[in-house]
Amino acid sequence: MDEAIHISLAAEELFSIGPFSVTNSLLVTWLVMVALIVIAWLAGRKVSAIPRGLQNVFEMVLEFLLNLIESVTQSRKKAELFLPFLATFFVFIFAANITDIIPGIGTIGLFEVSSHGSEFVPYFRPPAADLNFTLALAVISVLGTQLFGIGTLGLVKHLKKYFTIKGGPANTFVGLLEAVSEVAKMVSFSFRLFGNIFAGEVLLTVIAVIVPFVAPLPFYLLEAFVAFIQALVFTMLSLVFMTLATTSHDVEHAHN
Repeated sequence: MDEAIHISLAAEELFSIGPFSVTNSLLVTWLVMVALIVIAWLAGRKVSAIPRGLQNVFEMVLEFLLNLIESVTQSRKKAELFLPFLATFFVFIFAANITDIIPGIGTIGLFEVSSHGSEFVPYFRPPAADLNFTLALAVISVLGTQLFGIGTLGLVKHLKKYFTIKGGPANTFVGLLEAVSEVAKMVSFSFRLFGNIFAGEVLLTVIAVIVPFVAPLPFYLLEAFVAFIQALVFTMLSLVFMTLATTSHDVEHAHN
């Protein structure tokens, strides 16, 4: 039993290319990227006025996301501006999360003998079960939000949201809190996604060992639902922050 169940908080290194370490989660991330590129190429290879097959699926997803973004921003122009960034987030995170239920992920590997005894090292691990992956996504989300804000409002007007002496010490303090919150977003983003996917990986591993075959099937369906929800939550939170970043404080005060 000790050799059957393997739970590791950190991703395991498979091999290294010079000083660059390739982990099992990084390998799956690359495979997901290649798969999405191939699928996108197949969907856009023969674009027709009446969509069919993969083209139809892609257009349905994009239309769903565009309408969802527009319902939050209340602006078609902003929705079209945010769509490429947020659609990439949603599709990539969902595809990365859904690998958790693919047979062989976390179960195919080898046993390595170390000073601590025999340890099972899987060849494949869900990308979001690695904190490095989720932290990278969080950093991209926050930086993208800042770039959208600068591009929409201008550098000076955007920075005034965080650093200002207008309105007295209270506004200055609130602005500094907003600057600190940008860092806090990266922490909350990364740990929320990591915690949910890592917990699912542990659950599936334990259930598959204790009660194999039919019993894990409901949990696989649950994990597929969680994969969708977590991708949607990450995307929606990014959307809300982008909408706020591209709205000037003057407009917010006028609305209030």
